Amino acid sequence: MDKSLIRNFSIIAHIDHGKSTLADRILEVTGAVERSHKGDQLLDDMDLEKERGITIKASMVRLKFRSKKQNKDFIFNLIDTPGHVDFTYEVSKSLAACEGALLVVDAGQGIEAQTVANYYLALENNLEIIPVINKIDLSSADVPRVERQIEGILGFRHEDIIRASAKEGTGVDEILEKIVEIVPPPSGDPENPLKALVFDCRFDIYKGVVVFVKIVDGKIDKSTQLRMMHSGELYKIEELGVFTMKYEVAESLTCGEVGYFTANIRDAREIVIGDTITSVKNPCAEALPGYRTLKPLVFCGIYPINPADFPELRESMDKLKLSDASFVFEPESSQSFGSGFRCGFLGLLHMEIVQERLKREYGLNLILTVPNVVYRVLKRDGTMMEVDMPSDLPASQDIQEAQEPFASLLMIVPTDSIEAVCDFTKSRRGVFQSNEYLGEDRVKILFHIPLSEIIVDFYDRIKSMTRGYGSLDYEFKEYLPTRLVKLDVLLNGQICDAFSSLIFKDKASARAHTLANKLKELIPRQLFEVAIQAAVGTQILASEKVKAVGKNVTSKCYGGDITRKRKLWDSQKEGKKRLKQFGKVEIPQEAFLEVLKI
Repeated sequence: MDKSLIRNFSIIAHIDHGKSTLADRILEVTGAVERSHKGDQLLDDMDLEKERGITIKASMVRLKFRSKKQNKDFIFNLIDTPGHVDFTYEVSKSLAACEGALLVVDAGQGIEAQTVANYYLALENNLEIIPVINKIDLSSADVPRVERQIEGILGFRHEDIIRASAKEGTGVDEILEKIVEIVPPPSGDPENPLKALVFDCRFDIYKGVVVFVKIVDGKIDKSTQLRMMHSGELYKIEELGVFTMKYEVAESLTCGEVGYFTANIRDAREIVIGDTITSVKNPCAEALPGYRTLKPLVFCGIYPINPADFPELRESMDKLKLSDASFVFEPESSQSFGSGFRCGFLGLLHMEIVQERLKREYGLNLILTVPNVVYRVLKRDGTMMEVDMPSDLPASQDIQEAQEPFASLLMIVPTDSIEAVCDFTKSRRGVFQSNEYLGEDRVKILFHIPLSEIIVDFYDRIKSMTRGYGSLDYEFKEYLPTRLVKLDVLLNGQICDAFSSLIFKDKASARAHTLANKLKELIPRQLFEVAIQAAVGTQILASEKVKAVGKNVTSKCYGGDITRKRKLWDSQKEGKKRLKQFGKVEIPQEAFLEVLKI
């Protein structure tokens, strides 16, 4: 196929600015789906995506477009990407397979934090960027203001900006013609040795692992024997094709095209996203750069409620990692829960989505431990170790210095919320860096802040303070010294490792009291008294008690001497002592989930 007629592009934007709706309209205009199709967000095929109204996985589809201006037929490879900060990895790997991007901005909200972040991500990949103002049909739309923002902050010319309404279909034809005009065709030479980038994978129960590739050089057909340059594994193609809302078999793919292949790959661990594929007969000299490996920022333990489900959990995680390369895990064991996995995520939403997918797609009931970031500890013997779980923290006398990760936090908020947002961020140990006014009503604020302070509920609190108009983006910067302690929860003198957490020393007391009070509410009354204590080392910071279930052992005594009743009471006391000594405290699953929200 003539690669000058191919256009590979992504749609990027802040969350909820209309990427998936615009993708729907493009599918309709290019004839990929009927205009009478039922249900929106066609590329958001996961139930979770439909329910939450967000894109979690990048989706790729091949389209045909007839340009009226040039009177030619073009092939578009469209990749719809997520907007939430936790899924930046999905955006970065999608952009590596493109030559252009549509940057969508909400006509009511204007430029948000992720708009800026995704813009710079596209620039890093040397993409041609087309700015689009979406939702111009809204009553709250202020198009001139948003145009001024795009020109002033991102540096686009006024004539380059396209006004559109994805909901009504306004401006979609203009966008498609602009893609033909602005986005360059893919580079590469079909006569060169095969060089293809693996940018995504899926698991199909009938086909096995489906590998999505962009052909950078050379060509590929069903007879080509493939070699993965990272793993060295050899594969014989079983099915080759393109994805046009369904798998469509093709005889061959040439440089510039985006397609898929299957090779009876059943083990998800064989494929590495970002790997380079070449031909066994005529291999290329060097691999493509691939992707920079993203290090997880948040860690927690995931355990099956039923220990017999452990092998199934391992298999499910392998399949999930296939479509989410930023998710990492390794086996671990816990005194409270038995065998499970220590898992790494890019953020708390990422963690929540993985948990929900394991539950829905694989039918697993799971328990998650308290999330932690990765700390560094310099021991007195000079060795540096990484600590991502409380049980790994060395004794205080062995620690010379503890370090925690700090992030650069970018927030865009309304001007009337500046004071509240800054005060709150400072209460979370944030250090103010700079601010810049974006027009009359919005301001960009930059903070330097510990990562542990923003991973849990920070985004929700900012949204509340700004009445939904605030947005944020963060990026890991460096490790700096901190005062780190391990906060343990003891139930009747026994440490419950599921509730243990690593915390900044000055905040340990407040969290200890909050934890103890919450657990007192959540742990049901037992046949014996339950003592709840939150401690750092040997120092008890907070203590609560769950009283034993009462039983009137003298209810059948209708009279007689008081000594008879006293004997029964003494017997009951002895029995409760034994229960307290040997009894196991029952903790409902809701307690673990509620503690996550503290």
